[in-house]
Amino acid sequence: MEIQNLLEKLNIKNKQEGCNAGGVWHGQGKAITSTSPVNGALLGTVQGANVEDYERIMDKAEHAFLSFRKIPAPKRGELVRQLGNKLREKKSALGQLVSWEMGKSLQEGLGEVQEMIDICDFAVGLSRQLHGVTMTSERPSHRLYEQYHPLGVVGIISAFNFPVAVWSWNVALAWVCGNICIWKPSEKTPLCGIACQQIISEVLKENNMPEGISCVLNGGAEVGKWLADDQRVALVSATGSTRMGKDVAQRVGARLGKSLLELGGNNAIIITPNADLDTAMRAAVFGAVGTCGQRCTSTRRLIVHKDIFDSFTTVLKKAYGQLRIGNPLDENNHMGPLIDTDAVAMYQDAIEKANAQGATWLVEGGVLDTKEYGSACYVKPAVAIIDNDAPIVHTETFAPILYIMKYEGSIEEAIEIQNEVKQGLSSSIMSLNIQETETFLSHWGSDCGIANVNIGTSGAEIGGAFGGEKETGGGRESGSDAWKAYMRRQTNTLNFSKELPLAQGIVFDL
Repeated sequence: MEIQNLLEKLNIKNKQEGCNAGGVWHGQGKAITSTSPVNGALLGTVQGANVEDYERIMDKAEHAFLSFRKIPAPKRGELVRQLGNKLREKKSALGQLVSWEMGKSLQEGLGEVQEMIDICDFAVGLSRQLHGVTMTSERPSHRLYEQYHPLGVVGIISAFNFPVAVWSWNVALAWVCGNICIWKPSEKTPLCGIACQQIISEVLKENNMPEGISCVLNGGAEVGKWLADDQRVALVSATGSTRMGKDVAQRVGARLGKSLLELGGNNAIIITPNADLDTAMRAAVFGAVGTCGQRCTSTRRLIVHKDIFDSFTTVLKKAYGQLRIGNPLDENNHMGPLIDTDAVAMYQDAIEKANAQGATWLVEGGVLDTKEYGSACYVKPAVAIIDNDAPIVHTETFAPILYIMKYEGSIEEAIEIQNEVKQGLSSSIMSLNIQETETFLSHWGSDCGIANVNIGTSGAEIGGAFGGEKETGGGRESGSDAWKAYMRRQTNTLNFSKELPLAQGIVFDL
């Protein structure tokens, strides 16, 4: 499908206003240019938000919350169900747009839209299960329980690497919980945000819902700062770099607001002598090169036991030699481009630092020819054998660079190496030995929010809570009880006696 036809199918103009609350598109701020990393083509120009646009959106959001919170949760779930069905209808077109604008493979683009569909299905069921807890009161003829209420306006700041799925993770749960959402998409993928808003706007109009339930504000970093500083935004859910997350946390914390942070990852796979090496190789390769190494769960480090180090690196090098790089919409290719030339420069800088810190290259990297590939954003995946103490190993580089290091002793030594980085998102162990895997999963094992056995670090299901510890931010999205982050908790005590007994046996007579 040609790009122009694709944009028309998703109701996107070549010159598109970037602010919307379910009604008319507008935008009086700076223009954002969307250029495809696939071939360097101009996809479109988006007019971002200024302060007036922001206030206009916020006003509609606040008014929408007054009525939306009163709609029963299963009815709100029905809106999410309809969104899931719209996404099924537009899966091919939206998946292609993700690939064109972000650069991930078509299969990954379609998979990202499938994630959106899956979280909608999850949230529909959740809309009938927003449970509280009943407890026994110490006072006679009293009832004690907890319940949850919607927060209000939820601000969403998303990153380019998952330009649509992370939005859906947030809105599907936030909406069934009764909240209103204002989304700032990444300025690197603005058209994906516009496409999603067009899709949900159809659902809201068909159900006569008020404007403001779903809002989008395209723009630069200033839009994220407006959301973080605004007392009217009850929760800011931010996905991106640790540097960005620290800024959001400080701004939101200064006003005692709530934040949900999904930040950097420096994810490792431990490969023990008891591993199935074929499974380990497949997990490592996809984890390192999937999305061109631009997932927060991408595999950055392999910690391999000395007894299998040579045999495993031989297999890994052979696998890398079979990788095909090129246009991500060609399903024969395994890896597409980096997001932009800034990312390429970061990739080159990391290779230079690794060289200076003693790296030996099992698979050498490099930038690929612009004329041959049609864009300056294509690079070779690289694999370096390096000491775990090298500073570059402790840095998250959003690119297909994999660092391999050796451990010689017990599984505890490997876990110690894994845990010594500042990030704590995803982790994996490859082993068929139950003592090793259970140690890895114990409370003295992996310190990450995600710990996998015999699968890689990348590719989480929506049914489990997603997120990490340390500089990953501590937030949890998607499945399990992550919905509680989008609600305020309230404890209720009911006295159905004719007395007024006080807790802790306190007597207060008049």
